[in-house]
Order: sequence, then C-alpha cells, then structure tokens
Amino acid sequence: MKKIFKFGENVEGYNIPVLNEREIRAGAGILFLMMFISIMVVILKGNFTMLKYAIVIFLTDIVIRVFINPKFAPSLIIGRLIVRNQVPEYVGAQQKKFAWIIGVILATIMLVLQVIVNSYSPITGLICFICLIFLFFETAFGICLGCKFYSLFYKEKAQYCPGEVCEVKDRQEIQKTSVKQLLIVFAFIAYIFLTVSLFNDSFSEKPQDLFGLGNTAQAK
Repeated sequence: MKKIFKFGENVEGYNIPVLNEREIRAGAGILFLMMFISIMVVILKGNFTMLKYAIVIFLTDIVIRVFINPKFAPSLIIGRLIVRNQVPEYVGAQQKKFAWIIGVILATIMLVLQVIVNSYSPITGLICFICLIFLFFETAFGICLGCKFYSLFYKEKAQYCPGEVCEVKDRQEIQKTSVKQLLIVFAFIAYIFLTVSLFNDSFSEKPQDLFGLGNTAQAK
C-alpha cells in the first residue's frame, strides 16, 4: 500500500522525494489546453457543457495527484509518455503537493458552483482565469506559481526548484537583460498599440471569399 499511496519518487542523490518537472509541465499543458478550449466554447457559444466535463476531469486528475500518487494521475502519465526521451529534471515533491492542494480547493469550488449548483458568476470566471494563469506559467515558463506560496506557510526552505531558482546565486551573462533589450520590448508594445489605432477599421472588415467557393455552395 505504501507504494500506491505515496507522493514523490526516491531518486539516488536527492535527500527528499522528487518529481520530474518535465512531465509535470507536459501534464499542465494538457490540462491548460482542455480548460482553454472549454472556456472559449463558453465565451463564443455560451455552452457550458464542455466546461463542466473539464472541471470534473481536472478535479479528478489533481485529487489523484494529491491523495493517491502523482504517478497514477492520467495527465502526468500522458506527459511522461510524451517526454520519455528527455532527461528528467527533478524538483522537490513537497512544494508541488502544496501547489496542487491549491488546485484541489479551486477545482472543488468550481465543481460546487458550476456543476452541482449549475450557476455562473464573477467567482467562477475569476477561478477559471486563475487556473489558466497557473497552468500557463507552469507549461510555458516552468514557473510554479503555487509553489511561490510554499515558503509563506512553511518555515523550511523549498528544495530542488525548477531552474534552481531556490538557490541564491548570480545570474549568468546569457540570463541578464540589457537596457537596450527592455527598450525594444517597450517599443514593440508601442508598435502594437499604434498598429491597432491605425488599422483597426481596416482589420475589422469581413474578408471576401477569394475564389467564390462560399457563394457556389450557397447557390447549390
């Protein structure tokens, strides 16, 4: 039973249970895609059916991670298959568990309000947005936002963080951002706003059917 109900893997060279950050990011990407598509269906079509299924799937997956074993969570199993040829990047299991407990709480609230009560409100909208942000940062940047709160509740320092961000050290030269690079980012943002202001009317026009295939189909 201990092998089934366990959080983290014992890996030689690490003094605490760890998890593979690469499969976690892959799993987060899978859940992000599912939630994003479900939310877009709600926004574009006003249909909540897919979102309700997504909430149940999300909660089930994350409950398995926290209360049984991450290695049995479907999204992480699929993630492991996807990144199986990549060298593992080990991270401390304890801070990940704390982050996923936050996910369980948020998903449970969504289950009650959205699925059981069958309602929607600014609360459910905000929770969906928070979940998307958490999943996006995990899969895109390898940043576990939930893990950031770990040190606020526990005195012991988190170990083996992704990218070794737990370790205090100077950034390497390739990691440093110059003033010129920051100016380029600000200039690019200004360029986007200028483009929107100048071409919004033109871009808002409905595109024409280049080959007239749509008109032919309507005629039939």
